[in-house]
Amino acid sequence: MPELPEVETIVCELCPLTVGRGITDIEVLWPGSIAGATPEEFAARLVGRTIDGLTRRAKFLLFHLTGGDVLLVHLRMTGRLVLRSRGAAEERFAKVIIGLEGDEELRFTDIRKFGRLQLATAEEVVDLLGSLGPEPLAEEFGVAELKRALGKRKAPLKSLLLNQTLLAGVGNIYADEALFLAGLNPQRRPRSLSEVEWQGLHAGIRRALQAGIEDRGTTFSDFRDGRGRPGNHQDSLSVYRRTGQACPRCGGTIARTVISGRGTHFCPSCQV
Repeated sequence: MPELPEVETIVCELCPLTVGRGITDIEVLWPGSIAGATPEEFAARLVGRTIDGLTRRAKFLLFHLTGGDVLLVHLRMTGRLVLRSRGAAEERFAKVIIGLEGDEELRFTDIRKFGRLQLATAEEVVDLLGSLGPEPLAEEFGVAELKRALGKRKAPLKSLLLNQTLLAGVGNIYADEALFLAGLNPQRRPRSLSEVEWQGLHAGIRRALQAGIEDRGTTFSDFRDGRGRPGNHQDSLSVYRRTGQACPRCGGTIARTVISGRGTHFCPSCQV
């Protein structure tokens, strides 16, 4: 599933290529990809609008349109959003195609069909995304904000990092990597952390996410950027999907367990 770094990669890629361009036509190939409207209503509200901006909130892409509406795109497990020329070969599993001025189109593809596109007013966006926690890469997100979000919870750290109402955008890959960078066992509870460990966790979360962005995301199978290219961060992961391999920090053996139903990778020797 694309996480914060993957969605940020797509935003950075598509922003200069789409902002300022008008939407000329819409083709909905699978109506289930559209939330909150019929395909006809969706097309009627989009065609003729211009893309004024493109931002990210948690794992959502937000296309800001003239007239005040916002197109939210949630890729979920296998969704992709790729800019192609109109003459390019058809995409397998294409679900929605958004034509742009200049003979290009945004193609939303989704093998598993969990991803969604939804048009909303600015006020509706506040309601739709209002339950999300703080952005971990925001300048104002410090150690105190992290402690405020997680500190009184009783669940394991791994579970808390995945809770989007507490912290926005972190998923399974980067939670494992952040806890490794912090030297913390994923089963630890917040109440057991010292002040130094809180600082290490805060730094680990930000370092893990920033590294993923610098490497243009992690691709094991599905993720592609806005031009259809895979990311590179899978080659730099320390623990995720490295079960049985040597820990890059202490030489111990990386283990795998399951926490809250999610596969979790860590080094039992140096994550305490």
